[in-house]
Amino acid sequence: MLVALLVPYGALAVHDTGAFELEGNAVSDTSGPPDDWDRVCNQVTAGAQCASAGPTQAYGGATAVGWTAEPSPNSSIFTGGGSKDPIDINQWAWKDESGGLPDKDNLTHAFSARYSLTPSATCPSTGTTCEVLYFGSDRFDNSGDAQQGFWFLQNAIGLGSNKVGGGTGFSCQGSTCASGFHRTGDVLVISDFSNGGNVATMTIYKWNPGLCPTGKEAGCGDVNLEKLASSDQAKCGDSANPSPDRGCGIVNSSNGTTAPWSFLDKSGNTTYLQGELFEGGINLSSFNLGNECFSSVIAETRSSTSTTAVLKDFVVTPFAVCGASLRTQTSATSIPIGSSLTDSATVTVSGGTNPPAPTGTVSFFACGPAATTCATTGTAFNTQPLSGAVKVGNEYTVTSASFTPNAAGTWCFAASWPGDSNYAQAGGFRDNGANECFTVTPRQPTISTSQTVGPVLIGTPISDTATLGNTAPKPNGDPAGGTIVFTVYGPRANPATAVCTTATLVFTSSGFAVSGNGTYGPATFTPTATGIYDWIATYSGDPPNTLGVASLCGDEASVIIQLQPTMTTAQRFRPNDSATVTVTSGAGNLAGTIRFQLFVNDSGCAGTAVYDSGEIDITTGTGTGLSRTVSTSNTTEYVTTGTTFSWLVTYTSTNSGQKNVTATCNAENSSITIDNGGTFNTP
Repeated sequence: MLVALLVPYGALAVHDTGAFELEGNAVSDTSGPPDDWDRVCNQVTAGAQCASAGPTQAYGGATAVGWTAEPSPNSSIFTGGGSKDPIDINQWAWKDESGGLPDKDNLTHAFSARYSLTPSATCPSTGTTCEVLYFGSDRFDNSGDAQQGFWFLQNAIGLGSNKVGGGTGFSCQGSTCASGFHRTGDVLVISDFSNGGNVATMTIYKWNPGLCPTGKEAGCGDVNLEKLASSDQAKCGDSANPSPDRGCGIVNSSNGTTAPWSFLDKSGNTTYLQGELFEGGINLSSFNLGNECFSSVIAETRSSTSTTAVLKDFVVTPFAVCGASLRTQTSATSIPIGSSLTDSATVTVSGGTNPPAPTGTVSFFACGPAATTCATTGTAFNTQPLSGAVKVGNEYTVTSASFTPNAAGTWCFAASWPGDSNYAQAGGFRDNGANECFTVTPRQPTISTSQTVGPVLIGTPISDTATLGNTAPKPNGDPAGGTIVFTVYGPRANPATAVCTTATLVFTSSGFAVSGNGTYGPATFTPTATGIYDWIATYSGDPPNTLGVASLCGDEASVIIQLQPTMTTAQRFRPNDSATVTVTSGAGNLAGTIRFQLFVNDSGCAGTAVYDSGEIDITTGTGTGLSRTVSTSNTTEYVTTGTTFSWLVTYTSTNSGQKNVTATCNAENSSITIDNGGTFNTP
């Protein structure tokens, strides 16, 4: 007795999960859970092929369903020796042909359902869900035992049009189709319910060519087939096979079992004869297959339960196609240089209402600073495992680490995910759409200045310095470069409006090299005219990360002036006098000396003369011998004060025939008022 299917694994009971009925009929017993095949038919066909029989309500709780009716009893039977389970499906062949197929091996319908259940004592799982597969078929005749197999395939398999041997091949859609239609992890369940269903065997295999290249390795059932479990007591609910069970099957036990869809067997019955309906189930999670996503189910009849048995009839049923897509979104569409942002990647999976979670790692890339899109050949800057994704429904989102662009411009992100065993496509999944691009704006620096304010005298140099701030590093990390140039405009009168044009430009400095934030200068200029001079400091910027900036006209002025002198006056007088001496003839010509004395504010001439000419020879004067005029020649003595001037003039004769002459003191006088007018300071 083989009992590998029944190894202890908690209180397993795939037929007793409360999700689906495995009791040997196809009709739901209640209006609520558990489901049965009538509800699967309604779900798949919207009631078109099963509304006349059984409940019309949709199934409840399944994450994937499949139901297929054979077009005719002669549809799609196997042909050729290559159609065997250990051989890849790309070598199988089929044909449509009547005859040659035993009626007991002729399938009319095939159906399947998958449930993601909460782990429990009857449905244990080491994961977050307990994944259970249910499957079944009905056949044209019950005249004899029937061995059946059910392949659960990750790639989407269908009827092809290519020639294989003497028949037609199969089609395949999936990431591995080019190298093989099977993928590691495909599941095969082989069952044999003989003697009216009383002898029930079930064997479960996994396609695993890596483990079973020859089929002789330990744990292998044949080439490519890893044997997971087997039992000859696999009847669901059998007293000889009570819970636990990891997999079981059952056939209808009596004639007249209701078929909840259009059915006609060889005997003309529209209900099932005993053994014409088979159904079974396995707990995928108990075999660590809960993360497998199956796109197709092939129900097959066979000559025996041997893995090398001749395959006879089959029905291909589309199941929950495992699909995935990747979309991305930047955290911002515009940032200033020096700031950071992130990219997020969302993997959306499909394949029923609860498809397996994606696994692996998402890689993030950046392109710039002149990008319009980004390929995965861009600069890789981060990876994030999908195991840490935020899950919302069937969407799994990971967010990159922060990325800091090193240059202003247009940047774009891209993200890629290679896929995994459930979700794969050639080249993997990637997104670099328009929503992945963003703008990095350059830094606007600041500039402040400190100039010679003045007023300063004309001819004095004036200067200006500039303090630059808020620059951004170059893309290579070096401080911002560029130059600062100082210009001077003027002169303008005060308070005339500043005008900084080419016409008023009087000075341009050489450029001062910039190295990041700091103070630069001074620039020096010597004005040649008075007035107000306006400075402008202009920073060139350092593209692409730092813009240019300039101070404003009129913001920094220097005042140039001329000194206004003051003037005071001080009058001074140098008094002079003259005397004319005249004598009549008879005693000869005049001979002698004449003396002038000046007294200030001394009308009695008693003090000291401020001026004394001394004795002047009369003959030096002008005139003739009898009349001479003598004048003083005072060039040194002067007065700045006083109001009255008194002269004392004396003629001393040396001619004995002539007398002396003395003028009366103060007889000759004058007066003045001294007014120097104060201090003057106007031009």
